[in-house]
Amino acid sequence: MDNKLLEILACPLCKNELIYDKSKQELLCRFDRLAFPIRDGIPIMLEADARKVDDNK
Repeated sequence: MDNKLLEILACPLCKNELIYDKSKQELLCRFDRLAFPIRDGIPIMLEADARKVDDNK
């Protein structure tokens, strides 16, 4: 994932900073508890494609 791209990307819902999880190939929004997938190097920033993050795990 390109660092410059990471600097400008924000959560499409709340506009907060995203955290890159390299091992899962996801961008995480802590506020909305959503993980946006990265497929073939392209972040998929659609709420419908995001998965809910369970903090209890």
